[in-house]
Amino acid sequence: MFDGLAASLQHIANLHNMPSPLEKARLNPDSMKAKILAVARKLFGDYGYNGTTTRMIAGEVGIDISTLYYHWGEKQDLYEALITDINEEIQLEFKEVERNVKGKPLAKRLDIAIDILTDYLFDHPEVSNLILHDSFNKSKPAAVPDIKIGDFTSNIAIAMDLAESRADVSVQAKARILTVWNCVLNFISGESFFRPILDIDRQQYLETIKETLKFIIVPAFTKEKKEETYGIKP
Repeated sequence: MFDGLAASLQHIANLHNMPSPLEKARLNPDSMKAKILAVARKLFGDYGYNGTTTRMIAGEVGIDISTLYYHWGEKQDLYEALITDINEEIQLEFKEVERNVKGKPLAKRLDIAIDILTDYLFDHPEVSNLILHDSFNKSKPAAVPDIKIGDFTSNIAIAMDLAESRADVSVQAKARILTVWNCVLNFISGESFFRPILDIDRQQYLETIKETLKFIIVPAFTKEKKEETYGIKP
């Protein structure tokens, strides 16, 4: 009796220690799980949660829908894994920003942050699309998780030395950082609209976005910091 109970408890413990589908996809980028996740990121980015079906994802991957369910379960399970993946990716980018800006003047911090975050979003345009879909989609099920823009906004404020802790981030700082977010996201997601107007190639477009953001953002943020620190006013 006790041997059977011990075996059952061990089986339960083993189940808890099994890697999640997302962890399996990350461990094997060439696996079917990883291929499905990559296609799902693109399609959810293009069409949003409600506009994307599991049949669309399966068709794009070239598998039948039962194979998709085997690897990821229901649509919401796949979307939750995808959002977790993106949240953790963005968090890693912020850690990279923090490592690179430590001890540097504010203007240099902003310069580095704009480069790193714009490069990441430019390489992963589906993330920008997903953030915009996620932010304005009012009919998405309540149980579906969000991309943590609020947390990321506070992280930027702290990394830029605009606040000492999350509790100290002012409404004004949040609003200004959200304005930066909005500019970057719209430039990335709107590339097919904006780039033909500018009549430049993709690499030139990326450099133009960075230069434009720095031209607007760096003087505005550093001017206010000087005023706060030294009482300097124009």
